[in-house]
Amino acid sequence: MLFTPTGLAGLIVVEPKVFEDDRGYFFEAYSHKNFSSEGIAVDFVQDNQSKSGYGVVRGLHYQKPPYAQSKLVRVLSGAILDVAVDIRRGSPGFGKAFLIELSAENKKQLFIPVGFAHGFSVISETAEVLYKCDAFYNKQSEGGIVYNDPGLSIDWGIPPDKIIVSEKDRLLPTFEACAGDFTYSG
Repeated sequence: MLFTPTGLAGLIVVEPKVFEDDRGYFFEAYSHKNFSSEGIAVDFVQDNQSKSGYGVVRGLHYQKPPYAQSKLVRVLSGAILDVAVDIRRGSPGFGKAFLIELSAENKKQLFIPVGFAHGFSVISETAEVLYKCDAFYNKQSEGGIVYNDPGLSIDWGIPPDKIIVSEKDRLLPTFEACAGDFTYSG
């Protein structure tokens, strides 16, 4: 596995070593040993999976402490534009967004540590997304940032008239309103 830092502390692109032949392919999507050797020592406790059509934007979501979650995101079919926003006050990357295309074809994954809001847009006809979490979901700890926050200026890769967002996500607060839920500890 190749672990590539993104420039935002703790946010890492993971590329598995893929073995292909005339039968298809095989790869190790996750290995606790490999992740731990790269300083990512988390114990995943929950897997979540979604299927969405073109133009769907999900996010930006996070869980507030003490139920905050690290995530490992990958795509099983189709392609997404995955977005992580650093919401750790005091972080050198505070308020910065990282965008990457994750697809079934490129097999890249994104490790998102605690202290980031996460979302994605579907840029293929459909996409199935699987992500591992290191803490259980807790409804009372839901947090989020509205997807079209003018201060973040995220380009979701979808024409504005084609974006499909849930009512719940349309009503999320701005980055400024939720910028105090996490503090960077270095």
